Amino acid sequence: MLLIIFHSAMPFVSFGWEVKNEVHSEGLSSLIIWMHQWRLPLLFFISGVGVSLSLRRRSVAAFFGERLVRLFVPLVFAMFFTIPLQVYFERVQRGLYHGSYTEFYPSVWEMVPYPEGSLTWSHMWFVVYLFVFTILLLPLFALSKFSIFKRGQQFFDRVFRFPVAVMAPASIFIAWYFLLYIEWPEQGSLLDDWFVFVSSITYYFLGFFLRGVGAFWDTCERHRRVFFYIFLASALALCWNFYVPVQLPKAQDSRLYVYGILDGIQIWSIILCAIGYGKRYLNRDWKGLKYLTEAVYPFYILHQTIIVGVAFYVVQWPLPIIVKLLFIVVVCFISLGLIYHFFIRPFQIPRVLFGLHRRSKAKLGVFSESADTRSL
Repeated sequence: MLLIIFHSAMPFVSFGWEVKNEVHSEGLSSLIIWMHQWRLPLLFFISGVGVSLSLRRRSVAAFFGERLVRLFVPLVFAMFFTIPLQVYFERVQRGLYHGSYTEFYPSVWEMVPYPEGSLTWSHMWFVVYLFVFTILLLPLFALSKFSIFKRGQQFFDRVFRFPVAVMAPASIFIAWYFLLYIEWPEQGSLLDDWFVFVSSITYYFLGFFLRGVGAFWDTCERHRRVFFYIFLASALALCWNFYVPVQLPKAQDSRLYVYGILDGIQIWSIILCAIGYGKRYLNRDWKGLKYLTEAVYPFYILHQTIIVGVAFYVVQWPLPIIVKLLFIVVVCFISLGLIYHFFIRPFQIPRVLFGLHRRSKAKLGVFSESADTRSL
């Protein structure tokens, strides 16, 4: 939900995106740059937790085979069949192309990477990174099947009974700011994106490792208010000094060190808040959980293409930004819900292309009464 709201706001902020509104909102720019700090670290951490849960039920080889199908297949499908629409609308709005989409589409198969060509993974960079992280960490995933790994988790089970210890991993991310942030700014391009790459794989690994450390989760729940106050204080300091207006560090100086300390603390504490409050108030099964959980991946794959397509027309309307933003959000949610329910969920081939498990027809009802969602 936050991702759709985030990308729906992108046409109205002061930094670049696929399609842009003529007038920008400084308030939205500050909000978006703040959200951008923690939303992806949180997702990488959750993805690591998902790896740990998946390995409880299958071998490492079976796990990798599943990830190959669920990550690589949707990535290739999106790059050739859904993301090109984004490139088309971007170039039309910028006056770089004047033909129809039918005339534009064959350029994708020239296999020339964006921006010179039309082939790009765009927002699916997250899936690319997950796939690479999975390959790189496969030896550690295999090690998790042995007792030495579990003994390490038992050691930290004693350490993480204290909130100070639970906050300590923030120092790792602060170090990445000091070492990598300026020299390797965010690219989303995998090969020259070392700050994002190293910090993201760290979140991913921590999610995987800490899933089996019960004291970590209990401490997050028990001291959730403490972590919330830490997050709030660091977020307010960042907003005051860096986000309102958006003035991020550009050099290896004292501003960077202040920013790195505050942002490292902010990101890690908001992850701890999400765990603590989620464990306290969301740790229950309910009838629609399985349906919505399964819908997440197709929503992610399609959302930006729909937003770009809708925004291309909406930004031309003589309406206030808030009206345009709300219209894009509503149309995106409705469109995704209809596409998922009627064209993806019921059919086996679309399910595979959008990263879902193959299911028997007997299980394709809206809410399966026999579905065991507790494991989610």
